[in-house]
Amino acid sequence: MMKVFAFAVGLAMLAGAAWADPVEGVWQTKKDDNGNFGYVQIKPCGPAFCGVLIKAFDSAGKEKASDNIGRQIVWDMVAYPDGLYDDGQIYSPDRDKTYNGDMTLSGDSLKVRGCVLGICRDGGTWKRVK
Repeated sequence: MMKVFAFAVGLAMLAGAAWADPVEGVWQTKKDDNGNFGYVQIKPCGPAFCGVLIKAFDSAGKEKASDNIGRQIVWDMVAYPDGLYDDGQIYSPDRDKTYNGDMTLSGDSLKVRGCVLGICRDGGTWKRVK
């Protein structure tokens, strides 16, 4: 009986992985004005998607300490057709500002944008790390 239960749990885990949303994963942000960049892990948070900064790098690509590690960078992004994620917020560590955000997924590229009062800032294109 225990083997049947373990098999069923294993199948359920495989099915969950097969149904993962394509935006889930680790993404490398674009470089900021100083050449720094980070890795943001995006995963479901309730009915939407959120992203947390999990690593930070300097302009030479060397991992560095940052007070923003563990900070939520993306939150409340709702999935829409054609790779659009919208209605969420994006925090920009280099500007220390939060923007109304949207993201557009195309393969292993994620175009990020943030807006305040109708004025939008291109957050660049993030590349999938894994």
